[in-house]
Amino acid sequence: MDLTADTAEQYRDFALDARDYSPCYDDWCTRAAADEELLAWLDRLPPAKRQPNLVLAAARWHGVPAPGPYDAFRSALLADDGTIVATISARSTQTNEVGRLATLLPAFALLADEPVALVEAGASAGLNLFPDRYSYSWGSGVVGSGPVLGARVSGPAPLPASVPAVAWRGGVDLNPLDVTDDDAMRWLSHLVWPEHDERRERLERAVSIARTEPPAIVRGDLLDELPALVSAASAHGPVVVFHSAVAAYLSVEDRARFHAMMSGLVADGACHWVSNEAPNVLPEVTATADVPEGARGFVLGIDGRAVALAHGHGAWLRWL
Repeated sequence: MDLTADTAEQYRDFALDARDYSPCYDDWCTRAAADEELLAWLDRLPPAKRQPNLVLAAARWHGVPAPGPYDAFRSALLADDGTIVATISARSTQTNEVGRLATLLPAFALLADEPVALVEAGASAGLNLFPDRYSYSWGSGVVGSGPVLGARVSGPAPLPASVPAVAWRGGVDLNPLDVTDDDAMRWLSHLVWPEHDERRERLERAVSIARTEPPAIVRGDLLDELPALVSAASAHGPVVVFHSAVAAYLSVEDRARFHAMMSGLVADGACHWVSNEAPNVLPEVTATADVPEGARGFVLGIDGRAVALAHGHGAWLRWL
C-alpha cells in the first residue's frame, strides 16, 4: 500500500491485501473507499494518520466490534467526539508481526556463518529481534527449537538447516514501545486483523519471549541514528540491518536518502542489509529483479538486490 496515495486509493489497496484474508477489513475498506462522507472525515486527519490499519485499530480500541458491520465502524467515526481522533493522533502502526521471521530467516542465514549482531530499523517493541528463539517450518521438517513459525515456499529458496545464532540485538524507532508495558502491548494486539486469532496468540508468545531479554532500542530517526548503531553493533559480530514495512512511512525523498545510506554502509563493509518492503517503496531494489507488475506483498532484498517476494505477515515466500 502506498501511503503517499490519496485516501480512497489507500483504502482500496488495503482491501485488496485483506481479500480472502480478512473479510471484515475487506468489506470496511472497500466501502470506505466509496463513501464520500467518510473520506471527507478521514481527509481532515494529517496525511500520515489516514492510513487504514491505524484508523481501523483505533475504532476497535474504542469498542467498534470486529468482525462486525461496516455501519458501526462508519457511525463511530462520523459521531466521534474527538476520542478516536486522539487515539489516532497518539498511536502508530507498529505491528511487529513476528510471522515475518519465517520469510526473513533465509536471508539472515545467507549472510554470515557466525553469530550476528541484528539491528532493526523501525523496531517498535523489538519482537522481531529474536529469530533464534523460534523454530521454522517451510514445508518439510522443522528447523530450530521454540514456537514454530511457518511459510509456504516456492522457488529456489536457500532454506537453512539451522537457525543463525544472534550475538547482539538492538534497533531504532521514533517511538520505541516498552515490551513490559501492558497498555502498549494491548495496542499491538488491536493492530492484528480481526479474524486472525492465531496471529494474536503468536504476538502474545513473542511478547513473552522478548520480556525475558528486552532489546536495546534507540529512540530517534533511523536516518540519523543507524550509522552509529551499526558501528556499536559491530563490536559483537557481523552486523545485519533489517526492516519490514518501515520505509513506507518515509517520504519519497527520505526513502531515496535511506537507500543511499544503506547502500553506502554495505559498500563500506559496515553491515549487510535485508529489506522487506512493498514493491514501490524502494524502487531501486525492486528494479534489480524481474518483479511482476502489480505484485502483492513485499520485495525481499539482500544488500540492495531483490531476491524474493514475501507475504506481508510471513505466510509465503516466493524466491526469484
